[in-house]
Amino acid sequence: MTQPVRLQDRPAWGYLLRDYYEFYRFLSAGGSAAIRSHQKTVRERISRVIKSNAEVRETEGVSKPVTAHLQRGLDNGRLERHAPFIRALETVREHLVWQYGYEKVPRGLERNYAYAELAGPTGPVVTDEIILGLVLFAPGCTYPAHAHDGIAESYICLSGAVSENDQGVYAPGSLIFNPPSHLHRITVADRNPALLCYAWVGDRDKLSNQKMVFTRPRSTSK
Repeated sequence: MTQPVRLQDRPAWGYLLRDYYEFYRFLSAGGSAAIRSHQKTVRERISRVIKSNAEVRETEGVSKPVTAHLQRGLDNGRLERHAPFIRALETVREHLVWQYGYEKVPRGLERNYAYAELAGPTGPVVTDEIILGLVLFAPGCTYPAHAHDGIAESYICLSGAVSENDQGVYAPGSLIFNPPSHLHRITVADRNPALLCYAWVGDRDKLSNQKMVFTRPRSTSK
């Protein structure tokens, strides 16, 4: 019987997870106890994934229309302090499976958005501790309002600039925290794509069975 491939067999994934850990160790919590607690939880769960020598299931990468902007996003990210993380991403780039995650994607969004899971129930690093991944937005994209049931989510902006709920602008190196069920809408600057990494933490059943849906705006007509 063939033994499963593990992190120790694919060191590129191990380096990537360690770089992820360092993000959540050194980025400021901005004085927020809730964000500080979230960062600690993310670090603890990443540490458990590494120590367990998690299984790695590498497959051939899958692209989406928006991945035509990926190189620009990586090039811009390489100019930031987190350039080592960008280089780590590039070593596994050929195995990234870009997807939408929604049964029905709003018209136009299919060309302007996609995400790729790095670690989680569907791999490539297989774990039920946490979900880590990337999300790529084309310039000028509006990502409709949505929320995650039972999932605490954080984004780290790797390149480009985004706004969430029209409340401030997040440049490279910024962390955005969304507590469970928090409704959030993302808009992207119009000159460059935005590349973000994210972390989801929650109960194992929530991580394995999360259903992502957009929230329709309420009609004001009577």
